[in-house]
Amino acid sequence: MPRFRLKLFSPFLQFLYCLLFLFNAPVAHALTAEAREIEQQLAKSAALGLSKNALGDLQRFYSARHYQPVWVTKNPHSPSLDAALAFIANADNEGLRSNDYQLHQLQQLQPHASESLSSASELEVRTTHAVLTLARDLSRGRLTATVADKDWHIAQPAFDTVAFLQQAIKQDRLQQALDDLPPRNSVYQLLKQTLAHYRQLAANHTEWVHIPSSPSIRPGDTHPHIPLIRRRIAQAHAADDTAEFYIANTKSERYDNELVTAIKAFQAQHGLNGDGVIGKNTIRALNIPLAWKIRQLRINMERLRWLPRNMGQRYLLVNTAGFHLTAIEHDEPILTMRIIVGRDYRSTPSFNGALSHMVLNPYWNVPASIATKDLLPKQQSDPTFFTHGGFKIYPGNNRNAEPIDPETINWHNLKRGFPYFLRQDPGKHNALGRIKFMFANPFNIYLHDTPSKSLFQRDIRTFSSGCIRLEKPFELAAFALNQESLPEKFIEDLDSDKTITKHLPKPLPIYLVYITAWIDEPSKLVHFYPDIYDRDSSTLRYARW
Repeated sequence: MPRFRLKLFSPFLQFLYCLLFLFNAPVAHALTAEAREIEQQLAKSAALGLSKNALGDLQRFYSARHYQPVWVTKNPHSPSLDAALAFIANADNEGLRSNDYQLHQLQQLQPHASESLSSASELEVRTTHAVLTLARDLSRGRLTATVADKDWHIAQPAFDTVAFLQQAIKQDRLQQALDDLPPRNSVYQLLKQTLAHYRQLAANHTEWVHIPSSPSIRPGDTHPHIPLIRRRIAQAHAADDTAEFYIANTKSERYDNELVTAIKAFQAQHGLNGDGVIGKNTIRALNIPLAWKIRQLRINMERLRWLPRNMGQRYLLVNTAGFHLTAIEHDEPILTMRIIVGRDYRSTPSFNGALSHMVLNPYWNVPASIATKDLLPKQQSDPTFFTHGGFKIYPGNNRNAEPIDPETINWHNLKRGFPYFLRQDPGKHNALGRIKFMFANPFNIYLHDTPSKSLFQRDIRTFSSGCIRLEKPFELAAFALNQESLPEKFIEDLDSDKTITKHLPKPLPIYLVYITAWIDEPSKLVHFYPDIYDRDSSTLRYARW
């Protein structure tokens, strides 16, 4: 009986299937963004609201593939479209904003792609535009570095987004290609992980305990703010899971050894000297809001995207915000040291170059601005300053003339300008110390030794006129020469007190950057540095983040 019924109704069922196919044929057809419709979509530049450059990229991309679709195809569950939308949604995890890449609009378009060719084609074109834009932003930064930060002079990586996407599709490795776009270095990846964790804390409405201002609190002191500081350190432990931040839950007002250890670790994390004294800089660091740290992570991830992906097998990274220089070989830090950078009104810019030579026992040819603003007032208050400091005074810019006796000049009569050239002889008072490291750059900046060693113990080390003073100049000299230690001949030349130039066997790349959130390699902990030049604030205002 069942077989009879099936045979009896099979023509009817076949008729129903035909009707079903006829009614659904347009739907299945509409799931494909046709070449003609894509070409028409690109002709509607005003309706799409795209810039001339963006439209040009889309035209170049689709014309090369004869306007055939990539995302909206005959497959109603296109894995390519899913990959593209997931890629765009992930922008938030990279410190960017997914809705800057039309994620919400694409999600609204997606259900309507089956209703008309026009909707399918619009989804296709807008998805490509979003993918191209995000790919560019992840590979070289969303912002134009030199506009966002007027003191940034490192060329952003070149990246052809159209060629990238075409190649990824052609090689059938779209997912892997998209995953490889952000920087792969450990610093960027750990900043990314910390950003996700801090955002989760913010979502849970975490607010740091506020520590009121007070005179410095020293180890062993008893102070009413200590219980608040204990609570704040407990929050730091929850945020960063640093072993030193784990302290006993007590309301004691005594600044005991356990809390001292935690404060020293907190100071180190925030670029402060780990002396355990809770002064104004430590209290300021304790009170930095979580929301600001999230913004700080985002803007520093952006700065890392501005940097070249391949910085060389051996190079120097000078982080002016963190007051540190790191010598890197095969992606591993070989040498680190404290540095002193330019004052806020003579801030050290971000730029790159290559060390070419060193000068032992250097002269210091004093820039006119420093002679006028810094040294002249010292000579006016102390008539022996130039003599005791080993300075020679020459008329105008004539360095070959006979030096002038400083006692024959009425220094108080110099009201405008400085009609002399100052040169400081090599010696123990020389501002450049015993060695300087030279590399061509338009800012006349170099690295050098310094006789003022005590300044390296300060928290905020902005004391120079733009050049970089080094804590360990001779260790750097050995690295620059690609030697484990300084050769005997080098030491002999240094001790001769003669001014001698030493050329490096190979130029050593150097990058001077301003990055206020960095990773301490041994602990894998994010270190936050003060925004000494206000570049975080100004760049964040420009980005509207």
